[in-house]
Amino acid sequence: MMRYHRLRQRRALGSLGTALALLCAVLAAGALLAILGYVVVQGIGAINWAFLTQLPHPIGVPGGGVGNGILGTFIIIGIATAMAVPIGLLTGIYLALFGRGPIPEALRFMSDVLSGVPSIAIGLFAYAVLVAPLKHFSAFSASFAFMMLMLPLMVRTSEQAIRSVPQTVREGALALGMSNFRATIYIVVPTARPAIITALLLAIARVTGETAPLLFTAFGTQYWETNPNHPMAVLALQVFNYAISPYPDWQAQAWAGALLLVAAVFVLSLGARLMLRRAMRGLES
Repeated sequence: MMRYHRLRQRRALGSLGTALALLCAVLAAGALLAILGYVVVQGIGAINWAFLTQLPHPIGVPGGGVGNGILGTFIIIGIATAMAVPIGLLTGIYLALFGRGPIPEALRFMSDVLSGVPSIAIGLFAYAVLVAPLKHFSAFSASFAFMMLMLPLMVRTSEQAIRSVPQTVREGALALGMSNFRATIYIVVPTARPAIITALLLAIARVTGETAPLLFTAFGTQYWETNPNHPMAVLALQVFNYAISPYPDWQAQAWAGALLLVAAVFVLSLGARLMLRRAMRGLES
């Protein structure tokens, strides 16, 4: 009788735990959908072709857009990606090949610490090492800050992607007479390419909506600017400036810009998920 009673208690506790977990999942999904829905409702009305292609208008002049901010976002993230990919990938290869010892462990520790540093601190560091010595804001300093935000994710994910390649692939390359390094570069890395691209997409999604580092680096401008050595408009920075303004027209454009950023992050995250699924299928086959 006592044993039957304990069994009923365990079943009741199990059902209660499952119900609480389901409730928490529903609350989390509901909060996410509420945020996305509110951004869509507030921002969709201000999005049109002029908003996507024109320069911002002066205060009091209706209309205008964030075309220079969209262009600046592509330029800054492109430069940051060009710097982060080779450094992150080569460091990940080094950790995968020589994963034991004080130096690899120190690199992993520093990478983990860097991933937890607030983005505003990264922006201040970029200001101290680039903006202050050169005495001017620039898109390049913003790219440097974004590169530092992307680097930890690229390093750790590249290492895991290379380690996830089956050992038989590496052994087959070694059996053909390749050195360990050549086998990694020509066989293992191409095999892990979908997972590495997934890491890259996640890293880009990580910095797409960042604003704090841009306050100390890119600074923004009202004009078309393509020179990385000059201050440059960025969409996230424009959203911040418009959102804190007292003008309803600019606040509506802030919501529209936020919707563009959310859509960009959604597309990048969806692409990363599809690439990860492809990578897992490739490794399983």
